Amino acid sequence: MRKHGHRLKESIASEINQAMVDLAEMRREKDYEGAGKRLEKLDRLLDKHLGFARKSTIREYAESIGVAVLIALLLRTFVVEAFKIPSGSMLPTLEVGDHIFVNKFAYGLRIPLTHVKFFRRTPRRGDVIVFIYPKDTSKDFIKRVVAVGGDTVEVHDGIVIVNGQPVEHHKINTVCTYPDQEEGSEHWDIRRCTAYLEHVKDGYYRVIQDVGPYARRVDSEPQRIPEGHVFVMGDNRDNSHDSRFWGTVDENMIKGKAMVIWWSSGTPDGIRWGRFFTLIHASTKDAVEGPLQVKAP
Repeated sequence: MRKHGHRLKESIASEINQAMVDLAEMRREKDYEGAGKRLEKLDRLLDKHLGFARKSTIREYAESIGVAVLIALLLRTFVVEAFKIPSGSMLPTLEVGDHIFVNKFAYGLRIPLTHVKFFRRTPRRGDVIVFIYPKDTSKDFIKRVVAVGGDTVEVHDGIVIVNGQPVEHHKINTVCTYPDQEEGSEHWDIRRCTAYLEHVKDGYYRVIQDVGPYARRVDSEPQRIPEGHVFVMGDNRDNSHDSRFWGTVDENMIKGKAMVIWWSSGTPDGIRWGRFFTLIHASTKDAVEGPLQVKAP
């Protein structure tokens, strides 16, 4: 009536208003039988004279679905987005087939379809980030930050050296194995590796290096990281296409920080129940130390 009452004749509007007053009076007096009769009368009047203003069932469903879609798009754009891990470059932290949530607000608010950010925050060493691949902006990559703007970094014989100091790096088992699938193919290889523990300010994380015929140490010359950029590497150090090959990542190209594995499935063990809701961050030493166990396909 507030929105559409002006479209009714005065006599009809008065009749509807009186019916509403009568219904309210019956409710106050707790005369529920009388209230039921007044309600039926009011419904008949509304159907007859204001039926055009009532939403259809289809419209109500459409509006509900539209609101849900809008909220989902806003969350995906500004808060969280899901990604699937396609390769083994982040083993043992992330396996092929892991599905993760990425916090898109961790390093600032990015305007959609642009690289402009507000409320910017700089990534820290040890963060696992998703970013737009600098050499092909249609692709997203996930790697670990090993140096930030202003740092000088080099990699020598598998050891990361930041500002002249080797990152704490010690062996946690002698030999491990992991299955490696060539991206986009069904072919799997079994690689032998050695697992190491690296320590940054916020905690520890594991990395692996190949041994045997696949071992190929990729070094990089000392370089100073420009402000507003980061140097990234995969935790699978000998099987990762990262900043050693194509350079640093502009912070404006970072989509967010990897938060949690919410689903994991793949060869050889199907659904990996034990990986569900695993947090992706540097942990205490006790949480990550111990033999690396990855099944072969």
